[in-house]
Amino acid sequence: MALLLTLGLFAVQAALVGALVALAELRKRREGPTKAGFPWADYPEVELESGDRLKLYTYGVELYEAMLAEIEGARESVYVGTFIWKGDEVGRHFVAALARKAREGVRVCVIFDGLANAFVSADFKRFPEEIQTLHFRPLWGPENLVNPRNVFRYHRHLMSVDGSAAFLGGYNIGSLYAAGWRDTHVRVRGAAAREVENDFVDFWNAHRSQDLPDLDNDARRSWDPMTTFHRNDPYLRIFPIRAMYLEAIDRANDHVYLTHAYFVPDRAMRAGLIEAVRRGVDVQVLLPRESNHITADWLARRHFHELLSAGVRIFLYRHIMIHSKTATIDGEWSTVGSANIDRYSMLGNYEINLEVHSERFAQEMERMFELDKTNADELTLKEWEERPLLSKLVERALFTLSPLV
Repeated sequence: MALLLTLGLFAVQAALVGALVALAELRKRREGPTKAGFPWADYPEVELESGDRLKLYTYGVELYEAMLAEIEGARESVYVGTFIWKGDEVGRHFVAALARKAREGVRVCVIFDGLANAFVSADFKRFPEEIQTLHFRPLWGPENLVNPRNVFRYHRHLMSVDGSAAFLGGYNIGSLYAAGWRDTHVRVRGAAAREVENDFVDFWNAHRSQDLPDLDNDARRSWDPMTTFHRNDPYLRIFPIRAMYLEAIDRANDHVYLTHAYFVPDRAMRAGLIEAVRRGVDVQVLLPRESNHITADWLARRHFHELLSAGVRIFLYRHIMIHSKTATIDGEWSTVGSANIDRYSMLGNYEINLEVHSERFAQEMERMFELDKTNADELTLKEWEERPLLSKLVERALFTLSPLV
């Protein structure tokens, strides 16, 4: 009987997920591509006391121009790692720029995820031979299909040039993300940029195939206490990004501002946010009203009542997908990276986040958060309690899927 009930629940959940995805696709086709745009600003580069310099990018067109300019100026190496690399105009532009530098003698290595790019043209994924390519855990071949580690995906979005300039954050590579999504990346200049190079090299050397070269990893590294790079690595069984968030929220005295594309906080994360509100901390969470993963949206909504009742403020971003994974606390602490607040990012994928202790940088992060809120509506507890009964039933039916996301 228990087995039949469990199978029945799974069948209901599968049917609900299928229906939600189908309805979301129908809505997208009916509405067509959004032309509403979104507010963004050109944020000034911030110099830290250590001499490292950080610059926020919130508009893909501006970001891609800066990345391509760094590639053009490369002298020794360009390392690019991304979750998604579309075979469209932007994707081809990056490949052409990298191939050009490789032909000039610059070492060019790239990593992209096999599952995330499963539907990208196979012809496009065969990069020019002068670009060393690590296609991480593609799905073809019996050894890959049955590999249990295939659930852990390469979700980092980064680039290192000559070990002196680096980018990381939430942006994938593709035309959609240039102006069709709101996301956040940060450029790092100075000694701290070497940490991004180190991250790429460590991953490459641990997962490369026999036909790919072993990369040198002997460059001097920084001990700057103002910038720390945290890497989730299921291969090494280390997941410091979750601990970073929990510790920072626990230390909050005045305010916590979170922006996340997918927000399915576990019990400890919810408890930390609620306890912060009880201490008098202003906790605000900015999420997409409708993300590109409808199931994640519905799983996130299951926790809205608990958070709103406790005094957490929730803002829903309008018209366009916000894909950022950022936070800033008390005007002193900030993070920008690839990790969402969900189980898959916190305890599964390969992720990287930059943690920054700097009032100057936090000031720019707060400016960014306040500007984003001008394109968002605050969700009130009264509004949430008055949502349709059908919505409440769907949330309850899908609740047991939360540990999987």
